[in-house]
Parts: sequence; structure tokens; C-alpha cells
Amino acid sequence: MMPSASGRLLGGTVAMALLSGCVAAAVPVVAAGGIYKSSQDAKKRKRNRGRQEAPQPAPSATVQTPEGQWQVTQLKQLPSPSGVPDQPPVTATPAAGVAVPPGMQYLYGSGEAAALSVQAYQALWAYVRNRALDRKTGSSAWSVVLSRDGTLAAPKFTACEQKPLAVVLDVDETALLNLGYEASDAQRQGAYDEKRWDRWEQTGAGKVSAVPGAVDALQAARREGVTVVFNSNRLAANAAQTEAALNGAGLGPAEHGKTLWLRGDDGTTSSAKDERRWQIAERYCVIALVGDQLGDFTDLFNKDPNPVMRRNAATETMIAPLWGAGWFMLPNPVYGSGLKGSFDEVFPADKRWNDPGDASAAPARLSIDAAP
Repeated sequence: MMPSASGRLLGGTVAMALLSGCVAAAVPVVAAGGIYKSSQDAKKRKRNRGRQEAPQPAPSATVQTPEGQWQVTQLKQLPSPSGVPDQPPVTATPAAGVAVPPGMQYLYGSGEAAALSVQAYQALWAYVRNRALDRKTGSSAWSVVLSRDGTLAAPKFTACEQKPLAVVLDVDETALLNLGYEASDAQRQGAYDEKRWDRWEQTGAGKVSAVPGAVDALQAARREGVTVVFNSNRLAANAAQTEAALNGAGLGPAEHGKTLWLRGDDGTTSSAKDERRWQIAERYCVIALVGDQLGDFTDLFNKDPNPVMRRNAATETMIAPLWGAGWFMLPNPVYGSGLKGSFDEVFPADKRWNDPGDASAAPARLSIDAAP
């Protein structure tokens, strides 16, 4: 049973009181150039009389904001006008006629998805900065991890006390984009293969890219003294390779058992994350959670697989005010629990529309002229 409108208003008031603090303007933590593949990622070695040309420093920029100047660390040069790098890297040639699935086109190729990711990490950084300021000025810090006895209708949170502050993130399609795996997956037929994903975890560390906005936001959080912790359903047996993927993408330091928690670390083989979240919350005051699936925030969302109930649980319960104020969601139209729902579940009957200009869809009418 969902709370009434007045109950939801009260819940919002309570939640916002728990999460209150000064609000600062979002800081541009990444330049638009970070969204594009740079033609300089693999520079051609140039020789001049047998000597290699001196390496050039990575492009950077200083952005003026209402809060001062910020050094953007992820600025990259745009591709050449032709769109073709001077020396394209050697890559696997896709099979003829392979069409990229629309979800992959959006998540991995579009400026819209990149902008959403930057937007989410901008909001994360602004929120984390204010919570870090609260701690420095003696104000209380509040955890956003639901406690063992918390529910969606009556949320309770783990205790913070004086534990160090932390942000907890999912890995895949939240911090890392699995470009190599998805490029391969777009060319094959068949259902998801867990063994194939395991092989990807073991060998694909160099074929990933950081989600736009993530590197600078996480670096900024660390500069404020906030620990960055990753909680992933990648296997603990592949911890070294996952560390390499995160660190190689500039998202680290990631260290298994300290700032990286993986499937199996809680003593089970379950993909549920709450037990690991609670273990992390025993060490840290978790002020923010970041993910691309509802289960990255609480396993309670997965109790009922019905997509209508899941949608209502995310928006019509007492935890709804957490979105953008402690809980930060990244887009993922490629895979996961969000890609479910029958026609009737997705499109409510009272919101259906019949085109009055479509004769085939218009209801039959009795013509007066044709009546006997």
C-alpha cells in the first residue's frame, strides 16, 4: 500500500530535513571534449633524424565558475574535421551488415547520454562537496544506506557517527563503459552468457572507458577527503583485473578489500548488494550512492519484479526525495532490470490514444445516409 499524497509530502519533508545542507552551484567537472574520442589517444611516433619527437602535455583548461577557477583534467582535442584520425588504431573489423542496437547507439555513442552522465556527476560533486563542508564545520553527516530494518515506506539509515565520509559506486555502466564487450556483443546472436562475461572480466581491462564526468568528480571528492568505494557484481576471483580496469581508466585508486568490493566478498555468491553495502557502512559514513540499476541503491527494489511496482517504489514511496540528494542514477538502456514490461504495464489503459485521422484505427460508425 502506497502512502497518501499528504504522507508523501511529509516523507519528502522528513527526507529533505535529513539531507539538508547548503546548496552550491554545480561545478563544471569535465569539459565537453572529454565526451569525444581523441585523435591523439594513440599518437603516431614521429621521427626527426632518428630522434622521437618530445611528448606534448595533455590539453587542459581552466574554467571560471561562481565558486572560483577550476582546472579541467579530462579535456581532449576534438577529432579532425574529416572525423578520421591521422593513424586509426588497429581494431577488429565488424561483420558486414551489423547494425548497432539502439540502446547501444544511445549509451555508447550519443552526446545525449554523455550529457546525462556529466549532469549526474556534476550533481554528485555539488552534493558531496556540501556534505564534506558540513562535516568540516561541525554539522552532522547523514548516511544514505538503508539500514537492515529500513523499508521503502519507512526508511531508516545506517549510523554515521564520526566515521570517514565515502561515496559508493557501482562499476559497470556507472563508472566504466564496457565498450569492448558491447562491441563484440553487438555482433553475436544468443542470450547473455555468464562464462563469456567472466572471460571479459579477465581480459578486457584495456577495452573500457570512464563514464563521462566520472574521473573529475571522483578526483574532486577525494580532494575533499571523501573516500571513493566501488561495489560491483564482478567476481572477487577477478579482482586484480577489475582493479586494472578502474585504475587504467583513471577512476582509481581501487584496491580490493578496501575501496573495491566484489561479488563473493560477503561470503555468498549472491548478486544482491545490501550485505556488502552494510559492511561498507560499518567502516564509512556513506553520503552518496551511484548506480545504473535500482539494486545499486537497495535490494528492496528487487523484491517485486513487476515493472509497475518497481516504478512506483522508486517514485511513490518515502525514499523518492533521495534521487539527486544522496542517490544518483546513470542511464543504461542496454541491459538490466529496467528493460522489462509488457505493453499493458508500460502503457496504462487510460492513457491510450487513437489517431482520429487513421481510418483503420477509428471505431466503426453507422452512416445515417446508408441506414434503411
